[in-house]
Amino acid sequence: MTCPICSRTSDPKYRPFCSRRCADVDLARWLNASYAIPGPEAEAESLPDDDENPRPPPRQ
Repeated sequence: MTCPICSRTSDPKYRPFCSRRCADVDLARWLNASYAIPGPEAEAESLPDDDENPRPPPRQ
């Protein structure tokens, strides 16, 4: 089996990756949403209008 990140031979310790570095690269891609699992499109949430929730004036 080859590493899905760099295509080197995988190491049983880090399987399916070849090293800790490649495993961390893969994890970072998941955490940064570079990867996504396909599914139904989510409905957009409706946010309240600014008139309903006015912001307080800035502090001086």
